Amino acid sequence: MGLLELFLVAVGLSMDAFAVAVCKGLALRKVNVGQMALVGLWFGGFQALMPLLGYFVGAQFREQITFIDHWIAFGLLAIIGGNMIREALSKEWPGASLSGKAMLPMAIATSIDALAVGVSFAFLNVNIGAAVSFIGVITFALSMVGVKAGSLFGAKYKSKAELAGGIILILMGLKILLEHLGVLG
Repeated sequence: MGLLELFLVAVGLSMDAFAVAVCKGLALRKVNVGQMALVGLWFGGFQALMPLLGYFVGAQFREQITFIDHWIAFGLLAIIGGNMIREALSKEWPGASLSGKAMLPMAIATSIDALAVGVSFAFLNVNIGAAVSFIGVITFALSMVGVKAGSLFGAKYKSKAELAGGIILILMGLKILLEHLGVLG
């Protein structure tokens, strides 16, 4: 997986965190850099941790299923992307609290897809250290931007960001499948 593909996966994975961060910004109204960084750390940290865990789980089973690994990667990314598209159409709003009790469930919920992507990374030629760092940093930055954007613009772009993220992940899964089937070079 090249740098461009990794960047697109990282952006796609971060879109659900970005969307929740926008809603956090909306709920907080006036935000400061500390609040933006706190949201970024929660979401970026979990987005980096989950693919690492998924990678180690997937690596345990790599030898047994390498003949269908491209189908697994495609299936996981398609399911994750589809769920993000479905969530883009829902109307749930997070509250204004930035406490651990409020942020932990959201950080886990927005990073479950990254766990599944980590499993698919185990079957691909991916430098997992670089991948999780890239995913964490991009999610951190986009979450900070999302909080600020939410405080400025409201929820206008929440569903569009999640929709774009879902589409990116589905297209990345399709690319992986088509490459392994020999349709793309």
